[in-house]
Amino acid sequence: MEKTRRSDRRSFLLGSGAIALLEAAAFPRGVRAQGWPARPIRIIVSFPPGGLTDLYARAYGETISRSIGQPVVVENRAGAGGVIGCDAVAKSPADGYTLLFTISTPIVQAQALYKKLPYDPDKDFTFIAAFDSGHLPLAVHRDVPARAFREFVDFAKRTAVNFGSYGPGSVPHMVAAQINKLFGARIEVVHFKGEAQMWLEVAAGRIHAAIGSISALSPHLQGEAVRPIAVNTAKRSPKLPQVATYLEQGFPEKVFMLKGWLGLLGPAGLPAEIVGRISKAILEGAESPRLKQIYETFGLLEKPTTPEEFVALYREEGPAMIAIARELGVSLD
Repeated sequence: MEKTRRSDRRSFLLGSGAIALLEAAAFPRGVRAQGWPARPIRIIVSFPPGGLTDLYARAYGETISRSIGQPVVVENRAGAGGVIGCDAVAKSPADGYTLLFTISTPIVQAQALYKKLPYDPDKDFTFIAAFDSGHLPLAVHRDVPARAFREFVDFAKRTAVNFGSYGPGSVPHMVAAQINKLFGARIEVVHFKGEAQMWLEVAAGRIHAAIGSISALSPHLQGEAVRPIAVNTAKRSPKLPQVATYLEQGFPEKVFMLKGWLGLLGPAGLPAEIVGRISKAILEGAESPRLKQIYETFGLLEKPTTPEEFVALYREEGPAMIAIARELGVSLD
């Protein structure tokens, strides 16, 4: 069933006529990758270690390394909600030696956050593969008197609540803005450079609640320092089956359905031959024992996309995410 649903979604995305716009920039004709790779590849991760983005980058970096016969070095370059790392790659030579692992926020939602970005998401990147971000549970510190989302909303209406976010414009940022707008709550968003420090602060009780990946949250669930009370999308997480979705709890707003993606990108104009080899390594690597274990451990259901599917995903879902951010008034300028 999952395979069928994923195939139907991809067929829809690939039917978009908008795909040609980015394909022209991503896969320029007549460009050759002479002698690639002749030296190690660098993957810049736009967030610190400890989150799903970093985990993916290192695991898939190993599969790329085995496939191309060169080392792959992961470099964490966090800051400005992922913008610093993205900018570094956007300004790198399109020679296949510098790649980017990031989330949708600095590529998509950042277009609503800032009046001017240091790069143009439509023109400055080559889209190689998108990855499943999985469910993003909302979890609270154990002392917060809420075991369901409605109870958390009521708590936030009568108490000044601080709410952890792994970056400006992210899903937690927009969820907090939606709660404040709908219910007149008093949530203050605290932005961290990534998930690891964010969940440590929730576990310590210095942050009331946060939203993030199951992979980063899991260590804190074992000690019961934090308690998940809701998950996004229309279906429950297979790893948190006891936690109801926002929709099940009576909250159908679009922001509570947002999922986003994680992506591997390169600078604009990356030769098609290089894109093809990296894509092949990614798709084959998804079937490796290590990646299968990661997907199983954290309840990740969808395998990586092809470059064409990633372009279509960006074109189809990006405008909707930007519209939600603007509607909620999520801005840093």
